[in-house]
Amino acid sequence: MKNIVVEKLIHVALLIIEYCDLLNEKKKFVIAKQLLRSGTSIGANIHEAQNAESKADFIHKMKIAAKELEETKYWLILCEKSKNYPSHLSLKQNVNELGLIVYKILSTSIKTK
Repeated sequence: MKNIVVEKLIHVALLIIEYCDLLNEKKKFVIAKQLLRSGTSIGANIHEAQNAESKADFIHKMKIAAKELEETKYWLILCEKSKNYPSHLSLKQNVNELGLIVYKILSTSIKTK
């Protein structure tokens, strides 16, 4: 069965990896490493949440994904606002869209707890 959320997070993770490769080529190693970790961690936590042991465990893992999402947004904002970094508006838009999905899942899960 097709899972739209999982497909979206994989798409975002692949965009992050591509962008971090570009940052590494430009010798922006510190930001590339931070962004790669937080950006790919979103998907890892959502994947882990798919097999949560309980509703509380699911919510906890989704909250971790939300935290990683916010950290990813932070690094992308820094890149966008810095004159020495390439910006990637499509990536930022995709991260924001994934954020809307994550926060909707969280709010629905918390309401039905």
